[in-house]
Amino acid sequence: MKSIPRTGMSAEEHLIVDAGNRIRFADERMPAILATPWLVAHLEYAARAAIAPCLEDNERSVGTFIEVEHLAPTPEGSAVVCRARVIHVDGAVVTFQVEAHDEVELIARGLHRRRVIDVDRFARRVARKQTKK
Repeated sequence: MKSIPRTGMSAEEHLIVDAGNRIRFADERMPAILATPWLVAHLEYAARAAIAPCLEDNERSVGTFIEVEHLAPTPEGSAVVCRARVIHVDGAVVTFQVEAHDEVELIARGLHRRRVIDVDRFARRVARKQTKK
């Protein structure tokens, strides 16, 4: 790492709820709302962005743990802000507090961990698995 991530480092991801990230089972009775997997993805993107300036060119961070409460529905057309803030660093493992808000309320909160990895080493590990299929 170029520098060790610091407690308090943070980033945001913004999204608009649309046909690409809403639930697939919306119908005449069930409103079209933000799907939980897409919410989680954007919380991870925010965490990744928070520590990206600390990484060398050959490094990336990968998610290893996430625990999120999806607290409220967000209808199609709404804007969402996903935030991640570093709360703990243990070597290559960084823990984040994550949360998301729409224009009205807090819609999600939780914890997320990422591990800083060497891309080349990681790619070799993936390649070994592919040859074992």
